[in-house]
Amino acid sequence: MAKNVAQSPLETSMSSLDQRLAMAKRCSHEGVVAGAKAAVLASIATAIPTVSSFASARMLPWARANLNHTAQALIISTVAGAAYFIVADKTVLATARKNSFKHASNN
Repeated sequence: MAKNVAQSPLETSMSSLDQRLAMAKRCSHEGVVAGAKAAVLASIATAIPTVSSFASARMLPWARANLNHTAQALIISTVAGAAYFIVADKTVLATARKNSFKHASNN
């Protein structure tokens, strides 16, 4: 009997809203995962030459004399944070664009 009853516009818009909300959550989750991966890689890539006295003394002689542990931690944190936000933003935008084109082709 429920199949014979037409859905109201409010019910249709609510189901559409639920689908959009689920898609937005998936896009943001993909962005968080990609950003976290990039932050880990950036931290490792930054920490090796910054913390390692051998690499920093060989590549940047002034680094050993002028960078204390706080400065090294600040450099690593800044690079990791920047990598996270850049990659997360690009991933969310790319996923939203892909879903937008997919939604436009379905109509």
